[in-house]
Amino acid sequence: MVRYEMIIYWSEKDKAFIVEVPELSGCMADGESYEEAIANAQIIIQEWIETAKELDRPVPEPKGRLIYA
Repeated sequence: MVRYEMIIYWSEKDKAFIVEVPELSGCMADGESYEEAIANAQIIIQEWIETAKELDRPVPEPKGRLIYA
């Protein structure tokens, strides 16, 4: 189960839901529906973590909800 915060929004330009995972640099996904975007994000998060491990890079622990000013 993915425990990283996901920010989900509709992009009129892309005509798709966009998911950003702020704790994992550059980790983003999209989808035609809200559900598809989340499912794609879960796949991308796993791939991001696998790639970081293969490259011996640190994988941040999920912090849950982040607070923004």
